[in-house]
Amino acid sequence: MVKAKGGFTGKTLRVNLTTGKITAEDTLAKYGDFLGGTGIGYKVLWDEVPIGTRAFDEANKIVFGVGPLAGTGAPCNSRTAITTIWPVCYPDTYVASGHMGGHFAAELKFAGWDSIIIEGKAPHPVWLCIEDDKVELKDARRLWGSGVYRTTAEINAEMGPEAQVAAIGPAGENMVPNAVVITGYSHSAGGVGGVMGSKNLKAIGVRGTGSVKIAADKKEWKKLIQYSLTLIGSNNQHVVPSTPQPWAEYHWPGSRWTASKGVFWGAANPPVETGTCDPHDMHSIGLRCHKGAKDFGNDFGEKHTVRMGGCHACPIRCHAQIEYAPVEEKYGYSKYAANTCMGWYSPRQVFHEFPGPDGDLKASEAMVLGSHIVNDLGVWDNYALMQKVFNYAATHGMLEKILPEDEYKSIPWELWENGDPEFLLDFYRRIAYKEGVLGKDLGDSTLKTMKKWGIPDDFYKKFKWKYWKMGHPYHHSVESSGQVGALINMQYNRDSQNHSFQNFIQNGLPIDVQKKLAAEVWGSPDAIDAPKNYTPMNKYKALAAKWASIKKELHDSLSLCNWMYPWVASPLKERGYRGDTSLEAKYFSLATGIEVTEEELDLYAERIFNLHRALTIMQMNTRDMRNEHDTAPDWLYEEGPEPFTPGSQRFPREDIEKAKDLFYEVCGWNKEGLPTRETLERLGLKDVADRLEKANLLG
Repeated sequence: MVKAKGGFTGKTLRVNLTTGKITAEDTLAKYGDFLGGTGIGYKVLWDEVPIGTRAFDEANKIVFGVGPLAGTGAPCNSRTAITTIWPVCYPDTYVASGHMGGHFAAELKFAGWDSIIIEGKAPHPVWLCIEDDKVELKDARRLWGSGVYRTTAEINAEMGPEAQVAAIGPAGENMVPNAVVITGYSHSAGGVGGVMGSKNLKAIGVRGTGSVKIAADKKEWKKLIQYSLTLIGSNNQHVVPSTPQPWAEYHWPGSRWTASKGVFWGAANPPVETGTCDPHDMHSIGLRCHKGAKDFGNDFGEKHTVRMGGCHACPIRCHAQIEYAPVEEKYGYSKYAANTCMGWYSPRQVFHEFPGPDGDLKASEAMVLGSHIVNDLGVWDNYALMQKVFNYAATHGMLEKILPEDEYKSIPWELWENGDPEFLLDFYRRIAYKEGVLGKDLGDSTLKTMKKWGIPDDFYKKFKWKYWKMGHPYHHSVESSGQVGALINMQYNRDSQNHSFQNFIQNGLPIDVQKKLAAEVWGSPDAIDAPKNYTPMNKYKALAAKWASIKKELHDSLSLCNWMYPWVASPLKERGYRGDTSLEAKYFSLATGIEVTEEELDLYAERIFNLHRALTIMQMNTRDMRNEHDTAPDWLYEEGPEPFTPGSQRFPREDIEKAKDLFYEVCGWNKEGLPTRETLERLGLKDVADRLEKANLLG
């Protein structure tokens, strides 16, 4: 990819914390075939990190991977993939990535850098200061022990308010596995904060005064961006509104397109009405997603939303900006808070109930306060699975037996029983500082804690708190896409963070319309089923699962938001609700000057996907990926109505085994789930095939 004329800056930053040496590498010569993002992360780990390295070993490396579209102005282009040996897997630690939005990725490109490779361990706490070509390590001993909020504020005071900061809190410093890296005070990358802490790296601050070059003529680039904005929906590419609108043929209550007449950003001055937001009106795109009302689920969200915020170059803005004065008055945190989805939801999952007539208000207050606490301490919720395990153990009297007597008595249980948000101050402090058995265990891999505590099967049977293999949360799996979701969730060493298929299956369009679009993309309407109305496995579902997996790696490597892309569907009736899945290739071609088709760009992503597979195979040292890695929990086969009946998300074991067979076949893997030499060489990975063969791990 040495002929790229734009998109890439051409320089990758390498920082050795042990020696203090800072160098620049040629991005395209060394990493061009892997684009950036997770691609460069997997490549560095494959080439440089010894097999057997654990998450907190000095030999581990962290790659802040940014792609060629970051900072270009392509919609939703500011994702940073932080790839490392991940500490939250169970029973061992393997390669995985945390992902954060915000403005960090774009700012790094403006400073002239494509990505950052962090290696070694500093002799004392440091932070990395990047100001264009001036890069230096600075003493962070005065910041060590501080929360993310103070750390960010002090670095901004030194570098200027335009600087973007990625920092860890006390949880990361204390090498809590469930710790995050936070940028922009509320955009988080889960599970990687402890690895930064193990290296004595408190934060990275970056300020760039440059820009990202676009190879194409400006008019041509602008025309493409304007075209793409005609196809965009709302958050998660939901393309129908949640309520009937005068322009809409369909609506769906679950949609994140929540705008309507009479729905306001109530705390704005003056309040802003979101309105009907006809999709042909480009000026109202940012009003479509009222995430405050969606996330809080009552009038609290509408009343206290100031506006919607979000990431660089994203017109959708899924980050609700909330103003709630009691959080400042009672607890000393700012009355302003920002977050989305689990950032709000997870703190309320700590509580079993919110009793009393003010229960809804207490629940909302817990969401706002909890968001501040976890962001400042840098605690990751593992998509609320951590909180649900605590909730279960507390409500079933298990903690009296698990915890030492003095520790149990020190917990303010009366606050918890009353649903008092103040309880969260004590709860999350224990986790961030590894205080006692409770703090250490809840901050660890959730499945490890579940086994240690003896959490029984009714955790997921009676209470429906399901989880996936390795202790991953139940997140966009069989509940919305059957075997496709199961296959997707088998591929990674964490919850897959894969929204490629989820964005389509839950876009709000009727199933008959979705099936027409599915036939165009995957070759048959049988590639999809209506949720909880599943049919037996077929090859088109396997094709859809492969497509979703490589699209995820494509987005993570280009720095596009996989919570938004790809756009299989659009809000436009006149297009038959078709989107355009070639947008990524069009952006890439115009930005870099390298003309590629959708199929050609997907080959880059397939290369990256297979490199992740090879890394995991080497780390697990197994030829039997089918039975040792690509597994599903027992509830998938045991719980619910008979398989293939309405309302059931239970599957016969033989159907899931057939799903693996078909998926491996379309991926070019053998029956054990190992890539073949033919597949790897087709993708330009001959060296990977050679290494796997030497280890007797080639398919």
